[in-house]
Amino acid sequence: MVKSGKQAKIKGGLADSPSHLMHRVLQLALDIYVEEAGPDGLTQRQFAVLEAVSVRSGLTQTDLVKATGIDRSTLADLVARMTTKGLLERERSALDARAKAVRLSEAGQMALEAARPRVEAADKRILALLPKTKREGFLDLLTSLTAAADAAPEQAKAEAKAAKKAAKEARKAEKAAKKALDGGKSKKKKKVVEAVAHTDADAGAVEAVIIPLKDVAKG
Repeated sequence: MVKSGKQAKIKGGLADSPSHLMHRVLQLALDIYVEEAGPDGLTQRQFAVLEAVSVRSGLTQTDLVKATGIDRSTLADLVARMTTKGLLERERSALDARAKAVRLSEAGQMALEAARPRVEAADKRILALLPKTKREGFLDLLTSLTAAADAAPEQAKAEAKAAKKAAKEARKAEKAAKKALDGGKSKKKKKVVEAVAHTDADAGAVEAVIIPLKDVAKG
């Protein structure tokens, strides 16, 4: 029986699924953000882009992907729409002539300053859902997961490179083994031929003429 005042915790299934639980928490966080930002406020992704650019002006799309965690295709569309709205300004990168760098426009700076107190209020509401003693640990866990997410692309590249190298070495070893096997077969065949030649030579040395009996009788 469940004690009075306590709620039973359901174990198994979705209750033990980190991906499901994180998705539920993300939905809650976004709902709180929308409530605080208001219908005309910046979206969470727009705020993240403006905040990242405010810290370091002149970021390229690749830089923004790393700074915000937004995937490349979504970010490209987001930056294009924010530029059209006048929140961002794009120019050719001083470091890479092929890339476009972005910086805050005057309107973007004003929108960011207006959004910061609302985002802070949303963050406080989220943390207030946890006991004070667990808030710092919660942020530490989120930081660790974020670091893992940032490292994932490079780790994936390293693993793909290692797998490619291993496959190449395997093909090389297979080719060497096949070559050695073919060489062994050739040597064995050569020895058989030489043995047959010796046998033929020896047989020729003691070769006898066999005369049928009927021919002997005629003689």
